[in-house]
Amino acid sequence: MDKHYISAQHITVEDLARIVENGMKIELSDDARQRVLRCRSFLDDKIERTSEPIYGITTGFGSLCSVSIDKDSLSTLQRNLVMSHSCGMGDEVPAEIVKYMLLLKVQSLCYGYSGVQLQTVERLVAMFNEDITPIVYQQGSLGASGDLAPLANMCLPLLGLGEVRMNGERMSGEELNKRMGWQPITLASKEGLALLNGTQFMSAYSVWSLVRAKRLSVWADVIATMSLEAYDGLISPFYASAHIMRPHKGQVETARRVYSLLEGSEMITRHKEHVQDPYSFRCVPQVHGAAKDAIGYVESVVTTEVNSATDNPIVVPDEDMVISAGNFHGEPLALANDFLAISLSELASISGQRTYQLISGKRGLPAFLVAKPGLNSGFMIPQYAVASVVSQNKQLATPASVDSIESSLGQEDHVSMGANAATKCARVVDNVYRVLGVELMNAAQALEFRRPLRSSAKIEKLFDDYREHVAFVDIDRVMYTDMAKSERFLRENDATKYL
Repeated sequence: MDKHYISAQHITVEDLARIVENGMKIELSDDARQRVLRCRSFLDDKIERTSEPIYGITTGFGSLCSVSIDKDSLSTLQRNLVMSHSCGMGDEVPAEIVKYMLLLKVQSLCYGYSGVQLQTVERLVAMFNEDITPIVYQQGSLGASGDLAPLANMCLPLLGLGEVRMNGERMSGEELNKRMGWQPITLASKEGLALLNGTQFMSAYSVWSLVRAKRLSVWADVIATMSLEAYDGLISPFYASAHIMRPHKGQVETARRVYSLLEGSEMITRHKEHVQDPYSFRCVPQVHGAAKDAIGYVESVVTTEVNSATDNPIVVPDEDMVISAGNFHGEPLALANDFLAISLSELASISGQRTYQLISGKRGLPAFLVAKPGLNSGFMIPQYAVASVVSQNKQLATPASVDSIESSLGQEDHVSMGANAATKCARVVDNVYRVLGVELMNAAQALEFRRPLRSSAKIEKLFDDYREHVAFVDIDRVMYTDMAKSERFLRENDATKYL
């Protein structure tokens, strides 16, 4: 199995996905180890030779920053911080996203600006490699002073507390340590803050959603192309000449992709009685393209974030400084996740309209795509279900980042709500898979009513692969299982193989 060495070198969103999705092990590079050791050594020395209070290290936290802590209690202060802040609520965070959290926390600590002990980082690495996922909850972070509650829950097992899942079994942190032969970590000064002050909860969700958004963007293009064929649509909206004069990058890319997908089709080149298609077909380059451009922007923000130290205070050995600042504030991710949710909800919205057009009994297609209507309802209710999901996306796409609630007695008086933005964006991602899955089901059904005409080799390949999972609907049958199979087909297959 391949191994990834954690270092201060640039890491991409695709790198992170490759590590987590392929079950790769991680190991600290020599450079990462030296950065961690050097920063910790500097911080210990700084505490010894400094009489002035240092926020979060020799003082309390948040609005208690004016309360000084004696040196003999610094470890207790950090342990108390982790315990008192582990206030997550709601549904459990999926194991895959917890894996991202662990990976991103290790990555951030290894830049050498956090002042943690090497053994603390190595324990997080061991948990990742042994596929030990702490129990973390989705609610509780304001996305401002770091993802305090979820990161505290994630780090409780370091202290022999909290809960984890290992080999499918849920157990206490204490039981985990017994089975692994581990001793609880005794946190040194600053360590609790380093573990909790960070954006790794928001970032983990952001990476997960972004990776899937990029995949969904390709699927949306491919499925829309099959729908265009099934609807007997026009090729002219995809001519390059129509986009040179308005050259948004995503728009040009989308038009080029659809045009390429239709190369060799006998259906798209035949004579058409109609001269214009509805917007949901005609404006695919403009709508899908705008979503691509949004995804590109979000990737730039998320990439910067995962290559950053986001805890507080920041320890800077080269400048002999410990800086209390605000790198934990999640505003960049809050805005980015809101933007991503909006753009993805638009992909679902236009897909839902294509599904509606396909079942509307137009252009020679039977109403509800069923050969014997009346006795059979055919594809009537899958479109209802899609309409419900599309409507829910509109609600989920309402920005979280425009909200703020004062906390910590006014010390933390503007928060990003980035955690809420990230978790609801992930719900939009799941919904888009469902909506596109139903469109594919309708497009494949409609395409069969065009036989013996054939589409391009690429679209026919998709059709054949899909038919191995979902059969043609001749008379009414239970539909929710077909809808679930369609969603699973999109999640488990790579759309780029049809390009």
